[in-house]
Amino acid sequence: MKSIVILISGRGSNMEAIVRAAIPGARVTAVISNRPQAAGLRFAADHGIATEVVDHTAFDDREGFDAALAETIDRHAPDLVVLAGFMRVLTAGFVRHYEGRMINIHPSLLPAFTGLHTHQRAIDAGARVAGTTVHFVTAELDCGPIIVQACVPVQPDDDADALATRVLVQEHRIFPQAVRWIVEERVRIEDGRVVVSAAPAAAALINPALDVA
Repeated sequence: MKSIVILISGRGSNMEAIVRAAIPGARVTAVISNRPQAAGLRFAADHGIATEVVDHTAFDDREGFDAALAETIDRHAPDLVVLAGFMRVLTAGFVRHYEGRMINIHPSLLPAFTGLHTHQRAIDAGARVAGTTVHFVTAELDCGPIIVQACVPVQPDDDADALATRVLVQEHRIFPQAVRWIVEERVRIEDGRVVVSAAPAAAALINPALDVA
């Protein structure tokens, strides 16, 4: 049974999607937040999942917070650490500690629109499609190897909220799928790119550029 620790900062809707997916061979052992009032903590507790808070405001620097966060995570001995709306930039040392076993979801089709305000930036740029990306976490922000992506059309009358709503539907679809592939040990990194072994045909439709071996 693979142990998964999920980090959140707010409502945790992607965390909920992973929990509700009930992925065979995996168990969410803890949900950890940097914000004591994060709404997702209640959902986790109601589903019998251990919850913890490491409040970033209690630390003088990023390094101190990351050290405390890593100590908290490691108590649960995770095979996979999942960033599900965790709104903190992590230090290089922290990322190295979980290298190859920490993933994130970003609300754009990386490498486009890294960072914040992705939906408005896509609209302002005149993008015809937007979307979301699940990727391994590296020290360079939003630049790790891509596991899977999904896209949605940008409508002429879209505002950022409308586009975000449609993208979120896809986030809830592909994030559990990426976790499932990793739990099933079907994901590997070759020459900086992700390869998913024996992926079903449907996976290629989610991400036509995905390497499938």
